[in-house]
Amino acid sequence: MQATNNNINDNNKLLSLETDSVGKVFVRYLIPSLIGMFMMSVNVVVDGIFVGQRLGEVALAGVNVAVPVFSIYIAISLWIGIGGAALYSRHLGAREIREARAVFTHSLTLIFSLTLLLAAITYAFRQPVAVFLGANDDTMPYVMEYMHVMLIGGFAITVQNAFSIFVRNDGNPNLSMASLIVTAGINIVLNYIFLFVLDFGVGGSALALVIGAAVGAGVLFLHFGRANSTLRFALPRPSWRLAKLTFTIGFPSFIAEVGIAVFTAGYNMAMVRWAGTVGVSAFSILNYVHSVMLMLFIGMGSAVQPLVSYYRGAQLVDRQRSTIRIAVRTAFGTGLAVLLIGLTFAGGIVSLFGSFPAEVRDLAVTGIRLFFIGYLFMGVNFVMMTYFQATDQVKMATWITVAREMLLMVAILFTLPYWIGTTGIWLAIPLSELIVLLTVYAYLRRRYSRPT
Repeated sequence: MQATNNNINDNNKLLSLETDSVGKVFVRYLIPSLIGMFMMSVNVVVDGIFVGQRLGEVALAGVNVAVPVFSIYIAISLWIGIGGAALYSRHLGAREIREARAVFTHSLTLIFSLTLLLAAITYAFRQPVAVFLGANDDTMPYVMEYMHVMLIGGFAITVQNAFSIFVRNDGNPNLSMASLIVTAGINIVLNYIFLFVLDFGVGGSALALVIGAAVGAGVLFLHFGRANSTLRFALPRPSWRLAKLTFTIGFPSFIAEVGIAVFTAGYNMAMVRWAGTVGVSAFSILNYVHSVMLMLFIGMGSAVQPLVSYYRGAQLVDRQRSTIRIAVRTAFGTGLAVLLIGLTFAGGIVSLFGSFPAEVRDLAVTGIRLFFIGYLFMGVNFVMMTYFQATDQVKMATWITVAREMLLMVAILFTLPYWIGTTGIWLAIPLSELIVLLTVYAYLRRRYSRPT
């Protein structure tokens, strides 16, 4: 046991978490995390660009309706991946290597089994699921074709994403980033071949993503060849206690990704009600852009999580708090920059996805300019959610995720459009993000102003 636990002393990257400046450590994890998550979002956006350019706006709308299936895969991988990785990093911080490896093995076994079970159940009821997600007579054929491929091969996406989280937490964020870059590169090449050369349709776009994820997962196995790698597979041993801990800690991440599915379905339903197929097409354009921004903010949380979890295990409270302060400032600054880009270049962003009728284009441009206001607050909410999650304040982390894309957003979608039409739909997310951020501020003020 002692010899095993001493292995961490050889991992200079992990030890540098305690010796380098907090800002330097944060940037070291932030940049690969942002690039990796950006490349993950590129996978969905690439599907949209190729489908829109090759098959038109109705096919694009159909893929957009089916995108929540991808979101559910990511949700499961983050649920178990973040929950398990938080425990893994705590054990590393406490120099408990054998326990850390048991967590890693248990998490990957759990995620593989759960993904296959869920995919089989969803496949059996895929048509009712498509209707629930907002498919209509125009988009249904495209939705079913995309879902067919994703439900059969999508387990590759969950395994790769969860595996990359553990590799990043083991002090190798650059390889985690490289895996996602490889996935995106293969997805781009295969999208072109499958759609423009072989004419596979939207199913070919989904197949390109699945193949890219499988290759990206293979890249991550290079981590085991590093001399200073702590990450190793152990003998799989079922543990209800470990599963419960993993699910509890990772639950806010799962809800955050499920919230994306609720967000997409809610906006699609609202647009069908207030603007018809034109509204769904306009929203599909914005939703692809939003998927990029969402992954960037998730990337900020992903950079924070291994650091906060490690510092918690090592009982380095000051470094933990300093990391969060830097992350919050970074998230707000990023949100402000993105808002300015949206206000200035909304038309150019829409043009990336193809040539659309004037009514679709005008509605999408307006939507980008209004919706992007929410990015001022969204990044800070993601960072604080990750902090609460990693420090066992799971109830507050869950509140942030449930409120921002479920309770508040749905309530606004069902009410505000009656007064201001589609403008109320676009403003649902900015308003819900702002309200959630105010509750976070109130919670922190009350918690840290208590007399000690």
